[in-house]
Amino acid sequence: MIYNLIIFLYSSAVRLAALFSKKVALMYRGEKEAFDVLRKSIVKGEKYLWFHAASLGEFEQGRPLIERIRKEYPQYKILQTFFSPSGYEVRKHYKGADVVCYLPLDTPRNARLFVELVQPYMAFFIKYEFWRNYLNELDRCHVPVYSVSSIFRPDQIFFRWYGRGYADVLRRFTHLFVQNRTSVDLLHKIGIDNTSIVGDTRFDRVIEICGQAKELPLVDKFRGDSFTFVAGSSWEPDEDIFIPYFNTHPDMKLIVAPHVIEESHLKQIERKLARKSVRYTQATEEAVHEADCLIIDCFGLLSSIYRYGEIAYVGGGFGVGIHNVLEAAVYGMPVIFGPNNRRFREAQGLLACEGGFEIHGREDFNALTDRLVADGTFLKEAGKAADAYVRENAGALEKIMKTISGKL
Repeated sequence: MIYNLIIFLYSSAVRLAALFSKKVALMYRGEKEAFDVLRKSIVKGEKYLWFHAASLGEFEQGRPLIERIRKEYPQYKILQTFFSPSGYEVRKHYKGADVVCYLPLDTPRNARLFVELVQPYMAFFIKYEFWRNYLNELDRCHVPVYSVSSIFRPDQIFFRWYGRGYADVLRRFTHLFVQNRTSVDLLHKIGIDNTSIVGDTRFDRVIEICGQAKELPLVDKFRGDSFTFVAGSSWEPDEDIFIPYFNTHPDMKLIVAPHVIEESHLKQIERKLARKSVRYTQATEEAVHEADCLIIDCFGLLSSIYRYGEIAYVGGGFGVGIHNVLEAAVYGMPVIFGPNNRRFREAQGLLACEGGFEIHGREDFNALTDRLVADGTFLKEAGKAADAYVRENAGALEKIMKTISGKL
């Protein structure tokens, strides 16, 4: 009852917020339209494997599994659902799924109707997705459901005295494929033993992306023979650190792919730059040849753009948390990020192997970047360490497939 009350209050807050936020409005409308999408798209008699990811990052974790199953078990249809517009709006035309839509809010009625319409053969919830009513309904209908690349910490509600009732939601999973030993131990303490340590499927995904990276002639033309610094998923606090450095180092070129590409933010970046810049969507060969900074003002290119740099900076570490550092590390380059990285296992791994570096402000950043630029051996060794870390931690996909193949 408390959970459903929270969902009701959340729904009311979303309806109100949708009046003022374009992003929230997209989510609210998408959730309302999801059942119409399902009624029109679900083919009766077909067997659907349902994958749910909150956002784009979690989708990328589940994607290797989707595409492996698609290749080896083509008899199944794929349903992909999202919670956030940042996932759905980017991947709504994803060709690896037969149906893509938002996940309706987790109410008992919505869960019953959703499962009744889809009748999934299996369900896969990626990382942090623990929707109580959906999991209860899947359990009631005897649908196997798996948690993929999940990771647990002692401060999560499941392991607090006041959250033990909610921890029952974890018992609805047929199996939990977790990232580390800590997760297994925490789950064992509350009586959940249907677990396997497989690691993080993102390692497999970034290796795959690296092998399929897009050729971007304009970016290549922009880089030329210059030492190039790539800043990905940056926010304003990040830009206030690396842009001043770039402004005073004329031998360096900068590629910046901000996390938010709204016009106001793009103009803010341009005002801070003291050197010539060009936006990617407005670029010509002549313009990029003359520019010192290339601003990526569209989605979908960052994972391929990292390959054109010598050093990467991944944003978010001075806010809610860093973004995907593996997308850069896989290209064998040192990765710099801010201090809010403790909850990110991959960042901790890069720090430990000295393929990643934490900075706390402009002074740290300037000193570190000066050393990376001046010391070729240091730069090369850090890049090799980052690449080795990614390669050594791959293999989660094979472990998951070994467990579920007998069920497909």
